[in-house]
Amino acid sequence: MTVACTTLEEVRENIDRLDQHIVTLLAERSQFVSQAAHFKKDTDDVKAPQRVEQVIAKVRALSEVVGANPEVTEQVYRAMIAAFIQQELAEHAALGTAG
Repeated sequence: MTVACTTLEEVRENIDRLDQHIVTLLAERSQFVSQAAHFKKDTDDVKAPQRVEQVIAKVRALSEVVGANPEVTEQVYRAMIAAFIQQELAEHAALGTAG
């Protein structure tokens, strides 16, 4: 649902509201990334380039359906995935030294 804003302040308030949701969802996604590290055998499994491309294709298609810009979506997801891969690599390495 798009809200028709009449001022820049309203635009910013709505962006702030969405940022709250986005960061909350990032935290939830992060928890699943942490769990995934337990199921992967090595760093190649963590990096999983084929899986990355599957996710990118999926979110680009979803962007088309919901009216988002697929290029922006892809750039955001590539950055997010790269950051989560770094998190997961660190967690995977810690699991290797812990067990």
